[in-house]
Amino acid sequence: MSVGRILALVLLIVGVILLVFGINASQSVTENVMESATGRFTDKTMWYIIGGVVMIIFGGAIAVFGRKKG
Repeated sequence: MSVGRILALVLLIVGVILLVFGINASQSVTENVMESATGRFTDKTMWYIIGGVVMIIFGGAIAVFGRKKG
């Protein structure tokens, strides 16, 4: 397994974990109170969700486009 594939796999796994943490945090009582008061989630929850999505996109891009031909 090449270094690129390992990096892509790590990014995908960490991205999924961060996304799950963000989604779980968005369902907490504290987040529901903050969302109803301010209309948005806390910064910490948003960074989990955004970071997870970005890592999944980059990991997928490396897995798909990072292949060596030959």
